[in-house]
Amino acid sequence: MQASCKKVAILQSNYIPWKGYFDLIHDVDLFIFYDDVQYTHSDWRHRNKLMTRDGPRWLTIPAGHDLKRLICEVEIPDQSWKQQHRSIIEQNYRNAPFIEESQPLLDFLYANTITSLSDYNQRAIRHLSNILGIHTQFADSRLLGVNGRKTERLIGILESVGATKYISGPSARDYIDEPMFVEAGIELVYKEYPAYPPYRQCFSPFSPFVTILDLLMNAGPEAPHYIWGWRQNEYQA
Repeated sequence: MQASCKKVAILQSNYIPWKGYFDLIHDVDLFIFYDDVQYTHSDWRHRNKLMTRDGPRWLTIPAGHDLKRLICEVEIPDQSWKQQHRSIIEQNYRNAPFIEESQPLLDFLYANTITSLSDYNQRAIRHLSNILGIHTQFADSRLLGVNGRKTERLIGILESVGATKYISGPSARDYIDEPMFVEAGIELVYKEYPAYPPYRQCFSPFSPFVTILDLLMNAGPEAPHYIWGWRQNEYQA
């Protein structure tokens, strides 16, 4: 992995993320889940949005309000949320073109007994990436044995996997110590999410900021086109 790895992203796992999350995964050679950091409530870690007749609606895993935990320490012993979420999804997407083809995916997401939020999210993201045809490698920061704080630890993780380029989420501009990347000889690039092209959703007006399930239900195998395929010339340049 060290010899071939060049572009790397490091990010917390999210619940059934939006398409931009998978665009970032698609951009890199190695995507590292960063779940041994503090859990934040009312965040993407345990919730996301889906389209409904009344517009985008939160779909939330009942993970509790305790902030004295790392993301990887969050447990959800009550499993009833899984059937509830599946029922809500199936009801709202019952007229979607690819609802029937999506049943195996819903089985994968909701017919399991996983109680760890981190394990659940990571497993789902890997599977969804495979469905989208993404060939990026995955790793978990917990298994890399790198300590330190903030930017120091990020660089330590990147050095441990032989990264030469770090692609960061745009919000990280507020806390990343950019000179440390220069000193380490690692190129720092902030991901800029484009205005993704619209597709036909079950309800209008169109909203791009919803779970990837919305795109898969409505576009099926054409889903990658609406994330990166539409700008294929950019990748070939």
